[in-house]
Amino acid sequence: MHYICVGLHIVSYTLNTTSLFVKEPFDSQYHCGALLGSGGFGSVFSGQRLCDGLQVRLQTHSFTSAFIPSSLELVCLSVCLSVGGHASVVRMLDWFEVEGRGFLLVLERPPHGQDLFDFITERGALPERLALRFFRQIVEGLRFLHAHGVVHRDIKDENIVVDTRTLDVKIIDFGSGAPLKETPYSEFEGTRVYSPPEWIVSQSYEAVPLTVWSLGVLLFDMVCGDIPFERDQDIVGAAPVFTRRVSKECQSLIRWCLSYRPEERPTLEEILSHPWMEGGEAEEEEHSSLPNQSL
Repeated sequence: MHYICVGLHIVSYTLNTTSLFVKEPFDSQYHCGALLGSGGFGSVFSGQRLCDGLQVRLQTHSFTSAFIPSSLELVCLSVCLSVGGHASVVRMLDWFEVEGRGFLLVLERPPHGQDLFDFITERGALPERLALRFFRQIVEGLRFLHAHGVVHRDIKDENIVVDTRTLDVKIIDFGSGAPLKETPYSEFEGTRVYSPPEWIVSQSYEAVPLTVWSLGVLLFDMVCGDIPFERDQDIVGAAPVFTRRVSKECQSLIRWCLSYRPEERPTLEEILSHPWMEGGEAEEEEHSSLPNQSL
């Protein structure tokens, strides 16, 4: 049995086949469906739980030469599960060790789910009211993660799943996640075009300023239909050029999140109290009282 401390939580997990209980084999509990995508850490498949037909997301992770990187997602999601989870964070339903190969995670999958990248690609720039609805849920989910000692480190449109029926969102893919700490990080496995200037310049960053910078890029992406920076020199310039008509309040929040100096960026709590966020609360309440429908 191995242990890792994440915040105030001690998470245990087995890295061999010896266990105090016998888990039913994967094949007797789940059906593996089509490949949904693949990346550096593993692959993602559609799946179904056999006992009740629940649609799930199956995510493989390969062992690497380092000590625990392939299991960090398992650890992060176990922490979330241990404290009851959050509506805006994907929920882990089960996990299996594939002997000598890595881990297979069983995650919830919204029946009408679509990642935010495809959602924006199909529809173009989002109305600010809808962007605000998504953004608030994402920030609340990140507050939950930080409060329980987890930093995601790869917030981007591809790692947000939208339920197109309810317009609820979930943060997914914790493959770049890590225990939250107050001291700087010197490694980064996220997406470079979402990384902050301090990483480009000095290969160092802190958890909250990194997260907030990524949120600024994400919000720009939602309201303009594309990310603000593609090249390192543009990231370091930290001067987004708005390609669409965006309200002054929304621009203000984006520019604040994309402040060059990490210490000048807002906290997650300050984001939630920004006038643009507060100005949309009445509209969101009105929307939530309407019957759910797909866009």
